[in-house]
Amino acid sequence: MKVLFIGDIVGSIGRDAVEQYLPRLKKKYNLDVVIANGENAAAGRGITRAIYNDLLQMGVDIITMGNHTWDNKDIFDFIDDADYLVRPANFSKDAPGRGMTQVSKNGVTISVINLHGRVFLPPHEDPFAMAVEMVEEAKKTSPIVFVDFHAEATSEKIALSWHLDGKASVVVGTHTHVQTADNRIYPGGTAYITDVGMTGPYDEVLGMGKDNVIYKFLTNMPARYEVPKKGRAVLSAFFIEIDDKTGKAIRQERVLINEDNPFQA
Repeated sequence: MKVLFIGDIVGSIGRDAVEQYLPRLKKKYNLDVVIANGENAAAGRGITRAIYNDLLQMGVDIITMGNHTWDNKDIFDFIDDADYLVRPANFSKDAPGRGMTQVSKNGVTISVINLHGRVFLPPHEDPFAMAVEMVEEAKKTSPIVFVDFHAEATSEKIALSWHLDGKASVVVGTHTHVQTADNRIYPGGTAYITDVGMTGPYDEVLGMGKDNVIYKFLTNMPARYEVPKKGRAVLSAFFIEIDDKTGKAIRQERVLINEDNPFQA
């Protein structure tokens, strides 16, 4: 199975980048499944029903979330009916939605799990214990298991990836919006990258308008962070090929598209 994960989609610029490049990426990599993190898709704050449906129409198969899951209140009206939207599994057991979902393509099933970090972020249930439990449950259906770990601390992401080596097929880090250069396949067959990066405004600060961010750093005064609606885009992604029978990753590649790194067919 050939899988592409698109890093945190931020605002309309990020959504437009997905619409522009995903057909070309599908052709280039002969993709079976596309997963994307959409927790910033609605102007940087959560996701709406309309955006969820738009991303599916663009060719995204499963959308993962993170710490901004509940920022757009529209989500409460549709999350329980959104079969291909997963929020962090280690949220409260009373939270709506699901922490894992599955999709089958060409007779092969992939399970996608979303988890939330606890270092420098609001506390939730233990992602390490829950990760093993959920991976074991997922593997009752298929050996192919994908984990999006939405976390702040590099150390926490790396630790979880080693914790899951040989268990999950892929562990990707999201949340920090800057693509890291440590993509690899571990000895147990788990593909990993600490952060896939961001898909959104290229000339701003982590997708937010840079002027207000700079103002806050200069003055230490409150500033409203807003996602620009116009400007150049970056698309960050991670490609993985997984053995259908063993669930082990056999190939991986970072994908970065912007005006300084144009798309290569």
